[in-house]
Amino acid sequence: MILVITPEKAVRNEAEMINRMFDEGLDLLHIRKPFFNRKEVADLIDCINPSFYSQLVLHTHYDLGKDYPVSRLHFREADRQKEMYKPFLDGNTIISTSVHDITTYNMLKGEWAYAFISPFFSSISKKGYGKDSTVMQEVGMRKNRDVKMIALGGINADTIPSVLDAGVDGVALLGAVWENDQPLEAFKICKKTIF
Repeated sequence: MILVITPEKAVRNEAEMINRMFDEGLDLLHIRKPFFNRKEVADLIDCINPSFYSQLVLHTHYDLGKDYPVSRLHFREADRQKEMYKPFLDGNTIISTSVHDITTYNMLKGEWAYAFISPFFSSISKKGYGKDSTVMQEVGMRKNRDVKMIALGGINADTIPSVLDAGVDGVALLGAVWENDQPLEAFKICKKTIF
């Protein structure tokens, strides 16, 4: 499974590149735009091919799921701890979350479709973040088989094989794609390493 997280700020031709990534086999796109208002997020969704709406995951403005057929929502660790996801446990919504250690991951219940576990390596998009991380070594202590584990943080074409060998269910890309001068080509190279 390969996921892409949007950059926080708008990128030139972003929606066009997103559509092309879906054409190239992107499984899920996380729309993470913490500084975007509801209309700006809606405007981005409007530019994405509706055939891909079922593969979109909202990080904010969850009510947009009523305006578009988007049934996937992601909850930050802090929001999960506040149980902000509970109103969405309706049987139709697919929820995901983030964790930063294996102990927390192992305690997640089956209502979570998957969880990002990070940082695996030094972050590409957040300079200096994750340089002393031990998350990759902790994967061997995984006990939770009900929730898919998605690796995040410093994931790129060079690191994907070792991350998958460690036993995760998929990878999430952010900096490897959006910090590249050719985001679509960077995605395609990463995608090739999975198959």
